[in-house]
Amino acid sequence: MVQSTIPTGSAPKAPAPSRRGLFIGIAAAAVVLAAIALDTTVVHVGSEADIRQQAFSPDGFGQAEFPRIQEFVRQRAAEASELAAAIEADREAAIAQFGTPASTGAILAVRVTGVAGEPRAGIHPLAVEGLPEDITVRVQTGPAINGTDLRDAPGDIEFGAFRNQIEYQNAGAGLNRAMKAAVLDPIDTANLTGQTVEVVGAFRLINPQNWLITPVEVSVK
Repeated sequence: MVQSTIPTGSAPKAPAPSRRGLFIGIAAAAVVLAAIALDTTVVHVGSEADIRQQAFSPDGFGQAEFPRIQEFVRQRAAEASELAAAIEADREAAIAQFGTPASTGAILAVRVTGVAGEPRAGIHPLAVEGLPEDITVRVQTGPAINGTDLRDAPGDIEFGAFRNQIEYQNAGAGLNRAMKAAVLDPIDTANLTGQTVEVVGAFRLINPQNWLITPVEVSVK
């Protein structure tokens, strides 16, 4: 009679894993790590990619872009009487020559000299010689500067360059603050009434008889 050599009560040992299975597991892990490496971008501090990943700064954007927009408006600006006549004669031609088409009314660039009246809500009316009496001219002097006329003036600051509508709107606000710091803060806007001022700026052509100018340059005569 042949007796079993396995001790009573002991379970048989599981076979050791094969070398082939071990190699397959190592190869699979290597493939996963390679895929992760290919999908990972190394961003160096201070690089262009690093800047893009940082939170959007409306004020940084405004300070960087305002000088360019200021010069653009200066170059395109027409004298107020010339612009009024051009709009009356051919609105689309006036926009092509002195402004930028936009979805909510074209932005026109103008240079105007007038006497500042009493302000209301941070806006001074201007009495301008040589303009038809039915045209009202006003200029924003703050402290709050509203609208996106400066953002839309050059025509190349597009929604697609921003992550969402909030950033796009904030870009306009950042430009307004940059303009205020550079143009309006150095002058005494609280005491402009009765003074002759020359303004270069932009306005949105919605009502041809109502120009609300956002300035890029103001000088007191």
